[in-house]
Amino acid sequence: MSFSFSFATASQVVFGNHAVNKVPDLISGYGTKVLIVTGKNPERAIALSEKLVPGTEVFFFSVESEPTTHQINKGTELARSTKCEVVLALGGGSVMDAGKAIAAMATNPGDLMEYLEVIGHGKALTQKSLPCIAIPTTSGTGAEVTKNSVIKSPENSVKVSLRSNFMYPDVAVVDPTLTYSMSSALTASTGLDAFTHLMETFVSNQANPFNDMICREGMQRIARSLAKACKNGNDEAARADMSMASLLGGMALANVKLGAVHGFAAPMGGLFPIPHGTVCASLMAAVMETNIEALKEKGHSVAKYDELARILTGSELAKAEDAVVWAENLITELNVPSLAAFGLTPDDFPGLVQKAKAASSMKGNPLELTDEQLTWILEKSL
Repeated sequence: MSFSFSFATASQVVFGNHAVNKVPDLISGYGTKVLIVTGKNPERAIALSEKLVPGTEVFFFSVESEPTTHQINKGTELARSTKCEVVLALGGGSVMDAGKAIAAMATNPGDLMEYLEVIGHGKALTQKSLPCIAIPTTSGTGAEVTKNSVIKSPENSVKVSLRSNFMYPDVAVVDPTLTYSMSSALTASTGLDAFTHLMETFVSNQANPFNDMICREGMQRIARSLAKACKNGNDEAARADMSMASLLGGMALANVKLGAVHGFAAPMGGLFPIPHGTVCASLMAAVMETNIEALKEKGHSVAKYDELARILTGSELAKAEDAVVWAENLITELNVPSLAAFGLTPDDFPGLVQKAKAASSMKGNPLELTDEQLTWILEKSL
């Protein structure tokens, strides 16, 4: 069988315990005016800034939750007015998304809305972003190696993407020790987000052998280590596995479209205060079950789901349905809260189904699902 694919990621990946110590040397090659984007607790970023080369001018910008259009505009204004030469994003996925978006908008003229998908004009970026160094402190989004930023629009109650090949970070510094302080709940939600990236791109209608190789490796690591990392945050091997899996998941989703889980995640996250990883965790088993049944009904192969089940269970005899059971058991073991806990009700289903059908991620689902099937996924996940 012939196949073709393209693959892109960050220009450089630096991985390993205490890799963050290499940042001062890495950043010195890009300039002396640095914008550091942080989360609500900037202590680690401040400590890192004190280790930069003497003479480096540092500006801080804090993102306390998922970045909004207003926050990106404020960060862009700061980067432009201070003539920053490099952006360093240290934090979770939201922080890295904000850093990438600010780096992109700092060099591209006009307003953010001109470039946003869905709610904006979708105009293509024409200028390369400011140099960007992304340092994750969680293991889930893989945003350190992706070409998009997920941004929330409060006015439109939706999350949309700023996306461009110019937005890949120049350097991704992945240091598993930075994730040790994550709570068990955060470890679970971010880890399940990473798993969903790998699972959805593995079964995607755009899957290819190169990406499959990445997904297999990442899913094996999550299957053996996510529960361990949740139980013991200082488990060195488990944390390294989860950091690697998150990195691989980011590489995978940057090159292959996702599926129905993420098709629902964007509109759901825009309407309700649900952490992205929790959305993915709540939906993934029902989406897997629906896709398997729909493929069988149409006479299509479920070989990819059979392989998925073997990877997750470690059994060569496992079948597609065993992957669903594995996902359901893991969600129960990790005490993932239900979507109902965040205010979602059946009255919201029709609107969510229509918005999910229009989402970019839905285009990667193994096959097109009907409104009834999409509604059943929400019913099952509630």
